[in-house]
Amino acid sequence: MKAALASAWSRYALGAMTGLGAVLGLTALGLAILVAWDSATPADNSPPTMIALAILGDSSSHSYQDSLSFPPGSADRGGVFHARTFQWTEALARLRGHELNPGPWVRWGRADQIAWLRDLIGLHAGRTPRKEDYLYNFANSGATCRNLMGGPLQRHSQAPRLVELMDHDPGRWRNGVVVIRIGNNDWSALLDDQARDPRAPRVRAAAAYCAEQIAAAIRLIHAAHPKTRILLVGTDNEVNEPAIDKRYPAAAIANIQTAFDDFNAQLRELASTDARIAFFDLGAWFEGLWGRRAPDGTAAFKTVTIGGKLRVTNTVGDEPTNAELADHHGGLVWNALWAQSLVMRLREAFDLPLTPISDEEVARFVTTQ
Repeated sequence: MKAALASAWSRYALGAMTGLGAVLGLTALGLAILVAWDSATPADNSPPTMIALAILGDSSSHSYQDSLSFPPGSADRGGVFHARTFQWTEALARLRGHELNPGPWVRWGRADQIAWLRDLIGLHAGRTPRKEDYLYNFANSGATCRNLMGGPLQRHSQAPRLVELMDHDPGRWRNGVVVIRIGNNDWSALLDDQARDPRAPRVRAAAAYCAEQIAAAIRLIHAAHPKTRILLVGTDNEVNEPAIDKRYPAAAIANIQTAFDDFNAQLRELASTDARIAFFDLGAWFEGLWGRRAPDGTAAFKTVTIGGKLRVTNTVGDEPTNAELADHHGGLVWNALWAQSLVMRLREAFDLPLTPISDEEVARFVTTQ
């Protein structure tokens, strides 16, 4: 970096006597800084026998212990319970980190503008935005389906930048897995439309766009890493929100359920086309634990008991007894149970040599944090 800056500065000094020389010199200096800026990619020195795990997605998969995005003392991701509240990748790393490898925990990434400019001139852009997370976790809060593939003016393109990282060590990904879990932000933005008409043009267009972007991300990954498995995760069902019955009548809630089923049918169909792709039905998973609403739309959810003592209800709050955090993200128990089910789904779908996470392990994990 020092050599590049020195060379650029010399060119600037020599050309500064003329206006054109000054412009050229400043341009050369700017390019040198851009080339050298945060160019190093963190190394993964873990054993290659571990199963590499990458993530594309939104805040549902953005690690809660990212101190850059969620500084200690903030109300986000658990509030006063933040230090003991983990997202599913964090739970998985603690319970099966010796088998599934999301990469080392690193502070890595570039500011949006720097990443965008590096993309523009054909340089490796790395992860953006900058965050503290596992190396292969490209999910970031606020992401929508547009962020999967990006575009000329889109700064958060997750899939192309993940593939660039995977290209550094192709052998690691011959037995690897990419989890794609995105669409919640696209979907929740159209909740009123879904409530009125589950097959309204805007609803169908959003579902089709997300399915297209997910399909494009899959094609991109498999073009470079054809043996990598991909797990598609359905969106969160807004019908399961604890207080939704206070916002919508029963007929509207039924419409939202229909829209949710239609979208997940597209993802399920996409996964059915290739043995390297599988679908995780998040709605069915939730219902298997907490149940579902009564036919009239009122809450009729069950209680999940962990370790015979901890009773977890489908309520909102930062205490571990709530399925959902105060900022409306999955709580500690929600994420630990999902990590448990994810391991089982990966075993079932791809015959991966993973050790099931027992109920006793889950209980020990959530009660000792």
